[in-house]
Amino acid sequence: MRDILESHSGERLTLEAYLADFNEHFWAIREHDFWKLERRQTFQEPGDESWEAFSAGDSRKALQLLEDRRGDLQDYYHRITGAGFRTWRVRVIEEPITPYLRWELHLLRLRHAYGGSVRVIGPGVVQEMESGNQLPELVTLGATVMYEVLYDEHGIITGGVRYADHGLITKCREIIRELYAAGEDLEDFFVRNHADLDLSND
Repeated sequence: MRDILESHSGERLTLEAYLADFNEHFWAIREHDFWKLERRQTFQEPGDESWEAFSAGDSRKALQLLEDRRGDLQDYYHRITGAGFRTWRVRVIEEPITPYLRWELHLLRLRHAYGGSVRVIGPGVVQEMESGNQLPELVTLGATVMYEVLYDEHGIITGGVRYADHGLITKCREIIRELYAAGEDLEDFFVRNHADLDLSND
């Protein structure tokens, strides 16, 4: 997939510009929904109270802060449904599961429960597509815009590259859809790996 992106020119956006552009186009989705591919195994999310608690070693507080988001997440996905689209996410998970993913999967489980459909795939599913380079972090918003989300060496978001080529967006969206179809439902994955993902005993 990296070679597909490199054959097209995109617009590099600062973090502020990316977030503003994303928000504008997200709520304007009218067809083809929202699709996201997450490949990296480790991120940092400064400013997220739950992640900061987990990073500091307070897993119980991190879980409670996630639980406190239930109402907001329910309202958020209710608004998405009212806007006439859905969100779909593919999460690549390598083993052993990284500490970050142990935390993030609890957040994704909440999203999944309220309508943010998530499926999980292993690295073997994408092996032939990577050719030495990991898949990019990609987000498609309807039929009009796609972003490669960019991160620094510590996994902190720095901005994005914006693409507006309809053919490119369609091709990448179909790749993500195929990966989603090959994936395991997040709740099934969570139940099967509950012992490894449990944060309550940390």
